[in-house]
Amino acid sequence: MREAPLEDAGSGLLPASDGWFVVNVRDARWLTTEGGEKRTSGSETTFESPRFEFPQFAVRIHVLEPGESNGLYHAESAQEGFLVLSGECRLLVEGEERLLRPWDFFHCPAGTEHIFVGAGDGPCGIFMVGGRSEGWRANYPVSELAARYGASAAADTSDPDEAYVGFEPSRRERPSYWDRLPWA
Repeated sequence: MREAPLEDAGSGLLPASDGWFVVNVRDARWLTTEGGEKRTSGSETTFESPRFEFPQFAVRIHVLEPGESNGLYHAESAQEGFLVLSGECRLLVEGEERLLRPWDFFHCPAGTEHIFVGAGDGPCGIFMVGGRSEGWRANYPVSELAARYGASAAADTSDPDEAYVGFEPSRRERPSYWDRLPWA
């Protein structure tokens, strides 16, 4: 296997081909939606290129400011795992709420309804990994708990485009609070 060259995507580096590579989190490509009226998503790095996705699993670091969710309350058809690296967040899971702090790990079997909301007094960094398989599906149920945090779909749907209608798309840039992150 050859090494994949890294190219500058305007907000950091991403692989320009298939192959192995090493990139530091501070140098990787970042996307953000902070500052929009619908602020769902926060900021993230996926370590992969849209042209060269990892075929078996997705991996990313997601950063949330207090009150910001990483998406809409949902359940996926593949298992996921989440490790809080820094800060605090609320895990909304199966209608319950849990406060997570650094080094808390959440194992999320396929079909588990969940979402994260930033908490505390600063950014929260979460390492996220999820399986990729043929026939991947997601369901976005209406959730009274998630709605209190602005993280519920307006109507039950399995169509991500329908669930996220009206939400601001991500921009290729680092978040404004970049210098306050532990790895910056």
